[in-house]
Parts: sequence; C-alpha cells; structure tokens
Amino acid sequence: MEGKDPASVIREALAKALEFYYPFAGRLVEGPNRKLLVDCTVKGVLFIEANENVDLDWLGDTVGPGCPYLEELQYDVPSSDGIVGCPLLLIQVKSFSCGGFTFAIHLNHTMTDAPGLVQFLNTIVEFSQQPQTKITPSVPPIWQRHLLSARQPPFITCPHHEYDQALAGAATTTINRSFFFGPKEIKAIRNHLPHHHRNTTASTFELLTACIWQCRTRALCLAPDEIVRVSCIVNGRGNKHDLNLPPGYYGNVFTYPVAMAKAGMLSMLPLGYALVLVYPYVPIDCRRRLEDNLLVAWYMSSMRMKIVQAAHRLEEAQGYSPVIFSSKGKTLLL
Repeated sequence: MEGKDPASVIREALAKALEFYYPFAGRLVEGPNRKLLVDCTVKGVLFIEANENVDLDWLGDTVGPGCPYLEELQYDVPSSDGIVGCPLLLIQVKSFSCGGFTFAIHLNHTMTDAPGLVQFLNTIVEFSQQPQTKITPSVPPIWQRHLLSARQPPFITCPHHEYDQALAGAATTTINRSFFFGPKEIKAIRNHLPHHHRNTTASTFELLTACIWQCRTRALCLAPDEIVRVSCIVNGRGNKHDLNLPPGYYGNVFTYPVAMAKAGMLSMLPLGYALVLVYPYVPIDCRRRLEDNLLVAWYMSSMRMKIVQAAHRLEEAQGYSPVIFSSKGKTLLL
C-alpha cells in the first residue's frame, strides 16, 4: 500500500470482489407475499472518496469506540438507507494528510450478517494485496439461500418471546455512552458471583450481558412483577450447530433467543441468578429457531428488551494495524 492511493487500491479490489459477490451490486425488490428478492441489475454499490487535511494524531483517543466523528467518516447519502430499491452497500475511504485512512461501510443487513461481511471484506483485502495474481477468493462465496428455508408445511416449534409486545410506559429517550471493561473490571464483576459460580464456563460476554441486564433493570425501578427480557444474538455457524452450511455461505445465520425474569427477582437476587438465566441461551438449537424465524413477521420490540451482540477485534492484515469497531449496528471502521 505504501506509495499508493488507498482509495484507488480499495476501489479496484472492490470491483474484483463484486464479480464474485455480484448480488451486492443489485437492488432489493418486493415479490409475492412481501418476500424480498435481489434484482441483479448491476447498478453497483456506492463508493465515496474523501480527503481530510489533518493527521489522525489530531483525533487522539476519540477514534476509539464512542468516536464523535462517525458521521464525518461516513457520509449519509440521501435516499440510500432504505430497504427496497436502494444501494445494498456504501463504502467511504477518507485519506488523511499523515498517510493514514479510514474505511467505513454501510450495509443492508438483509443481505448478510457480521461473519458474512467479514468474509466479503477479507476478499477485498486479498485482491488489494495481490492485484495482479489473485484470480479467485480463497473462500469462494456461496449464495444458496434455499439452505435456510421455512418448514413445509409451516409450523412453530417453540415459544418466541423475542416477538412479544412491549409493555407500555417505558422511557423511549436514550443516549449513547461507551464503557470499557478490561481484565480488572471483569475480575471485579466475577467476584460478585457466588463461589459456586466463579469457576463457571460462562464466557466474559455472558458475564457482561448478565451484569448489564441486572444493572439496567435496577436503574429503571420497574414494578416487581413486570417481565424484563434480554436477547443475545447467537451465530449459527460452526460445528456445534447442525445447520451443515458449506464454507463460504454469507447469508444471515443468527437468531436471538430471549431470557426472561421478573424485575423484582432480577433486581434483588445476586448476579449469579441473572447469569444462570443468560447462559443456557447461548448453545441454543439454532436450526429450530432459524426455521421458526422465517415464519414469524420481522418485529422486534425494544422497550423492555435489550439485544446484546459480541464484538470481536479482527486480526491485523499484512502489517496493518486498523482501528476496528462497530457502532449502532451500522458502521465498521478500519
């Protein structure tokens, strides 16, 4: 990349990647029974180049999670954020005077999930590193959306409380704040668990989910008998699930089962109570719930439910040390 324009390199690599991920260059249309279809019109994706006459050092620590300049790093193109008839992908590369750059992406989530997006971005990286010799992606993309289809005849196999109607009366005004949990903070939270829970196999993510759920419930001062919910997004890929999806499949493969509790119990009992409720929902039967979700209207209530998703740092690629994080479920910065 040294001595080259980052935007030009990325744009050329993106064009090559789209030859294999050509549905991203199309547009969504609504078919019978409101089913979404991809019209492969080859209208392309949005690509924006921008320059900033400052060094990245000038931004200081603000480039981390909670960055106040997100809207500056990705332009919100008018009429581009819809579902039907809009571009499915928007990429902006902003170059700084120091030689650094940011890479921002806006994606239509109906097309893929986070692992699928990472697969696509890795393909762009491969083509940018080997522009002359790279012919095909190391992981060929697989569309085959029929692999995850609703049952025939359709039937629901288990309760889906993620679609329950939200209770009225909760405050709808929210603010964004970033909180950082390092080893010291995680250890302090784990010390709040009863002794028989401290050596649990529950992950740090599950521990934080239980802690945040309990703290939020206490802060809301809800009536003791009110039901509160928390939903953890579960990735259906990998050997621990029975989906048998081929490597390279980049469609949505996640579900969001719900844990429930009475506000009074969750607020008064120790943290271990919340953890026991959260932990069983991670190794959930993904195939069963994914097939159910294909039969249920896409509706998510937020007043009494918080959805939590684990975020993972991507590995460095060929000497680059990118700043990578997600915010509001719509932006990924490199």
